[in-house]
Amino acid sequence: MTDWVNQVFCEDALAGLARIPDGSVDLILTDPPYNLGKDYGNASDQQSVEAYLAWTEEWVSAALPKLKANGSLYIFLTWRFAPEIFVMLKKRMTMMNEIIWDRRVPSMGGSVRSFSSVHDTIGFFVNRKDYYFDLDAVRVPYDEATKKARTRSIFVGAKWLEVGYNPKDLWSVSRLHREHPERADHPTQKPLEIIERMIKASCPPGGVVLDPFMGSGTTAIAAKRLGRQFAGFELNPDYCAIIEARLASPDPEPTIKQRKSIARRARATATEE
Repeated sequence: MTDWVNQVFCEDALAGLARIPDGSVDLILTDPPYNLGKDYGNASDQQSVEAYLAWTEEWVSAALPKLKANGSLYIFLTWRFAPEIFVMLKKRMTMMNEIIWDRRVPSMGGSVRSFSSVHDTIGFFVNRKDYYFDLDAVRVPYDEATKKARTRSIFVGAKWLEVGYNPKDLWSVSRLHREHPERADHPTQKPLEIIERMIKASCPPGGVVLDPFMGSGTTAIAAKRLGRQFAGFELNPDYCAIIEARLASPDPEPTIKQRKSIARRARATATEE
């Protein structure tokens, strides 16, 4: 039975995960509440520290059995709770990376009693050594200046120079400002660029991505764009409606090329003004 595939269920993940057969998912990619007191239309982000960590362990225990033996997990976290949650996950999986997402927050405002927080923490975990990982799908092309500087004979025919380099564990991608073409009505929506990189690297074409906390549906959108299948849950009916509308759109989001074109036009307009 695959009636759960390519579906986002408007229900609590803890109850809904029973719909997903064990060992059926290639990748779990999720952005759970950070427990920072945000309003998601419920109290999921407003728990005591003890209750939040216990709840996190509860949903992790329910979700991880859904992974295939060679499956992987990406989890977005805040620095406030990443240490405790990473320790808990390390008892169950192998940690491959701590990825830092630099949100490119403008240099203004922020705390006056500590350094301003401008990043999210992402944990990349795998079940076993033969986990799926397609590096070539996410390589970053070298710029023309770099290629030109490597014209000596020893570099001729070098595959690495043509295919690009392995992305580092510091990802500098702008958060979605209010006027961004991807932006939906959700307070912590993540950029497609980040989600698509994870899916390309860690879910094979046609594979299944599970997101227990769909939010605005970006994981589902990215999976659909990349030829993967998806499944997930979202507790807030308003967000479920947003997900449904985004998925129903014939071209749900602008491509990276289109986004760059939009950015160029915006800069040109600003210069003219």
